Amino acid sequence: MTSSGLSIRLLELADMDAAARVHRSAFDHALPWLAGLHTPDEDRWFYRERMFATCTLWGAFDGEALNGVIALHDDWVEQLYVLPPAQRRGIGGALLAIAKQGADRLQLWTFQRNARARRFYEAHDFVPVEETDGSRNEEKEPDVRYLWTRADQPASASRAGAFDDT
Repeated sequence: MTSSGLSIRLLELADMDAAARVHRSAFDHALPWLAGLHTPDEDRWFYRERMFATCTLWGAFDGEALNGVIALHDDWVEQLYVLPPAQRRGIGGALLAIAKQGADRLQLWTFQRNARARRFYEAHDFVPVEETDGSRNEEKEPDVRYLWTRADQPASASRAGAFDDT
């Protein structure tokens, strides 16, 4: 897929180190209070051994440079990161569009304090359905689960599991 110089393709094992770099750069930029949570070696291992083994990964490229990555597993968006200099150019939306093509619903977690990500997901028709105190995630950071459902799905499906105070 190509749009305005952007090409999107399925990622291969050889792309996992670049995907890990995109993840770390975007994560640390958006969440500086959590920067340094993992080493670059741990990030590369995570993408090669966990993400590649269990998810379908798509990447957005500008020429040869990987600028964004999305990891999908069943109806979950497990990861979605865009390099900071490439943000606000439609890359995240293009990656979400790929995910939505094959799904009737998608869900994902983001941190409650990540206001920019929350605005992004809400602008792409995701609705918050659950908030937690963070006790169940590695970062111990309060998070929020978002849900998207295809517009032609029954209204009740879009609020499935509607807002828990877990």
